[in-house]
Amino acid sequence: MSTVNDADGNVQAVVVPVEEWKDLVEKVRHYEQLLKLKSKLSNALDQVARMRSGKMKKRTLKDLLREA
Repeated sequence: MSTVNDADGNVQAVVVPVEEWKDLVEKVRHYEQLLKLKSKLSNALDQVARMRSGKMKKRTLKDLLREA
């Protein structure tokens, strides 16, 4: 990896070898999927807590499967 600097020495660009770039893109996609899963799990746990507290109507597994 190398950088491209302007006349004042400020970094203006970064040159990344293609294989390294592909690895970075793959990692970013992986972490995006993990974040999406974490968000969905967090939402589901929040719904369970609201159902337990009576703030949200409880649903059966049958109801949940119909939504999918």
